[in-house]
Amino acid sequence: MSTSPSPQDKSSHAKEKSGAERRRWPRANADVPVAVSLGGALHQARVRDISRAGICFYLDRSVPLMTVLGVELDAAAAGPGRRLRGQGAVVRCEKISPQLSHWEIAVFFHDMSDSDRATLDALVRSRLALT
Repeated sequence: MSTSPSPQDKSSHAKEKSGAERRRWPRANADVPVAVSLGGALHQARVRDISRAGICFYLDRSVPLMTVLGVELDAAAAGPGRRLRGQGAVVRCEKISPQLSHWEIAVFFHDMSDSDRATLDALVRSRLALT
């Protein structure tokens, strides 16, 4: 007799997991500035959180889903003078509130050098160690 859960058990168990438990990579809060390259212009934004897979930040404009943009971020917490750069696609864009002209934007990184990915991992670890 098998002890593995039935398909129905698996789906109900998945519903019980929180977002943090389902994430493949740890996510750390990081209230730091980020430069976002969008439509040939550079925009300053503020990071909410970051992980190896992506970044979530606040911006004063809406960005359509699947827009590819560049990000550049000071990663001094991972080492003096370190910066990281990458490109990613917007996977979520939600207005913060009806009264504010700011949006919370989530970007999935799809293009980043191995050294910048390692820097990103170090940054997330350093941020998680502070909590």
